[in-house]
Amino acid sequence: MKKIRKIANTELQTLFYSPIAWLILVLFAVQTALTFTGGMKQSLQSEMMGQNFPNLTTWAFRYWQMLDYLYLYIPLLTMGLMSREFNSGSIKLLYSSPVSNAQIILGKYLAMLIYGLVLTGVLAIFGVFGCFVIKDVDIPLVLTNLAGIYLLICIYSAIGLFMSCLTSYQVVAAIGTLALFAGLSYISHVWQSIAFVRDITYWLSITGRTSNLLDGLINSEDVLYFLIIISMFIGLSILKLDSDKFKRSRGANVLRFSSVVVIAMLLGYVSSRPALMGFYDVTRTKTQTLTPNSQAIVKKLKGPLTVTTYVNLFEKDFSQALPDYINFDRQHFTQYLRFKPDMELKYVYYYAQTDQPAPIAVYPGLNDKQRMERACIIEDLNPNLFLSKEELARQIDLSREHYHFVRVLETEDGRKGRLRLFNDMNKQPGEREITAALKRIAMKLPTVGFVQGHGARDIGNTGDRGYNDFTGSSNSRAALVNQGFDLQSLDLADSAAIPADINIVVLADIKTPLSDGENKKLDDYIGRGGNLLLIGEPGRQSVMNPIAARFGVNFLPGRLVQPHPNYAADLIAVQPTKAAIDMSYEFGDIIKSGGVVTMNGACGLGYADDKGTGNGFTATTWFGTGSEGSWNELETTDFTDSTPVLNPRAGEAETVYSTVLALSRNQGGRQQRIIVMGDADCLDNAELTASRKGVRSMNGTLVNGLFYWLSGGEVPIDVRRPQLTDNHLKLTLGGMNMAKLCFVWLLPGLLGIFGMVLLIRRRRK
Repeated sequence: MKKIRKIANTELQTLFYSPIAWLILVLFAVQTALTFTGGMKQSLQSEMMGQNFPNLTTWAFRYWQMLDYLYLYIPLLTMGLMSREFNSGSIKLLYSSPVSNAQIILGKYLAMLIYGLVLTGVLAIFGVFGCFVIKDVDIPLVLTNLAGIYLLICIYSAIGLFMSCLTSYQVVAAIGTLALFAGLSYISHVWQSIAFVRDITYWLSITGRTSNLLDGLINSEDVLYFLIIISMFIGLSILKLDSDKFKRSRGANVLRFSSVVVIAMLLGYVSSRPALMGFYDVTRTKTQTLTPNSQAIVKKLKGPLTVTTYVNLFEKDFSQALPDYINFDRQHFTQYLRFKPDMELKYVYYYAQTDQPAPIAVYPGLNDKQRMERACIIEDLNPNLFLSKEELARQIDLSREHYHFVRVLETEDGRKGRLRLFNDMNKQPGEREITAALKRIAMKLPTVGFVQGHGARDIGNTGDRGYNDFTGSSNSRAALVNQGFDLQSLDLADSAAIPADINIVVLADIKTPLSDGENKKLDDYIGRGGNLLLIGEPGRQSVMNPIAARFGVNFLPGRLVQPHPNYAADLIAVQPTKAAIDMSYEFGDIIKSGGVVTMNGACGLGYADDKGTGNGFTATTWFGTGSEGSWNELETTDFTDSTPVLNPRAGEAETVYSTVLALSRNQGGRQQRIIVMGDADCLDNAELTASRKGVRSMNGTLVNGLFYWLSGGEVPIDVRRPQLTDNHLKLTLGGMNMAKLCFVWLLPGLLGIFGMVLLIRRRRK
């Protein structure tokens, strides 16, 4: 160890007695200071403009933007570690001295580790400053950021040291190091179509290896990756010196070098197995870990779980999980594999025409098989990998999915759930959707029965007035079918009784009265404690009121208006009450985002009082109009060409009108929940996708809140996390400018002056 320290000390003297080490240190300090102060100033300006900017620990420091500097600087430092010895001939003195090859390499590498600490120390200064100026700074997150950057310096140094052992030309060593960096970054795309090799090359890639640490997650696979790759290149460096010092056959040298590489690859493969991986989330609010609800659901899954992804070559999203991208696709389940390592991911490829074909599926004059073969030539795929539509049908029927990209989750005992891709920016299912699918196979989730007939809104209708978007649309993230609910059309005229497995009944905007038999079935359902969503519409009061009367509620005559200069007067915008937010947390997002629920023609709802409505129900107003600027219009019926005027003589008054009521009572040993709404249009396909200037419509959040409460909080899954509190900078713009002056000019200047003084004194000696 003493000899290693002496070699390291000599190498450090060589480094710091040359301008290159000081120049890199000064440039690194300037560039990282600009990144840090720029992020800090941007965060401060956002806060001064009234924007709440949580997670300042991450956004202000921006350590991830500093990684590119290391990519360029480390080769300049390592290019002369051994090349200098070869070029000057001093390597012969080392070989003849009582120093082993391992001691030479370890001494050189120790010098780089110490220099890496100096570079990391510059970043640590920013971290210390942040601890004083950021409210509730997440110190463990800062430390893991520094650790991730230091480990990256260590691995870059080991690679650079090895390349320096291969040549006596320093420039060649630097270029070779950069080339090897590029190779290790790209290797995750090599041989990805070969199952076993795929895992090896993906593990070997250096791309994103610091991401988990920068996010605050310590992953044993990442830590072992750094240790294994560093050890591999240090071992290769020692073997290279050994091969120069002792003459061996080429075959013996190849065997020695390849043995080190093979051992490293096998260790890497084993360390990347989910069952052998360990994790520790250092963040204050555990942002890198599944929420407690998701963890609890995963624990309920007993036995192995298989996730089979079905990829249609003719579908527009086919590239999401092609063989070359399987390991990237698996990253969507990383957090779940952490808690359920026996989850097995499989992929099945096929070709079948769909309603959203990819361009490669359109070849006039060719049959499907010929189209598949042509597509495989274009995409460089193996045609033997793909099943025909008929061959797929022997495994699974995907016709109801229209042969879109879908994942089937299945347990040993045959329970199944499905995950789909969505038509939004994120595309892939998130924690809420994945956990909902898992919960569906772990336990019985609510089944929603939508009453059909009598002109009721249809869940299969994709037109403006239909209810398909929020119910059964497979490519809509918020659709009930993707949030854990089972859906069922319900015809009260045909069924003997409402099935016992239906937990929620939706009766929306019927145009003709229910028959006596249908009313009897509905009464039986309500009597057994079933939950109900009753939705009315202006002009249907006479049909809906007999149903609403069961709960002491009535749809008021007329139509609510809220005159607006740009929109029809019967378009009203409402926000949830505090009681609504307390009963269904989803509504809180509407207030936080400054949003509203838009109702394009709504009835006011009347009820006895806030405490009771008869029959044991307690009523709570969830949404309603303001006390001023809106009223229940009883005279005007044409809101396109006519402007309604408040007429107190006709019984019109500016007061608060309820538009959504929640009613509950204890029935059948549990809480029965009823919701009555005065507008059916607010949930239809047109209104859910409507965009109006100056109006932030959040009707989709209304859907989530309604069904979260009706399901007793079962689904949609609650994936809330504690609020981040590092959201305030204890700085003024003047203080920020002073900090920028110190970090961008003063700190690098002091380093430069110190280096110049040291170099001048060295030359005088």
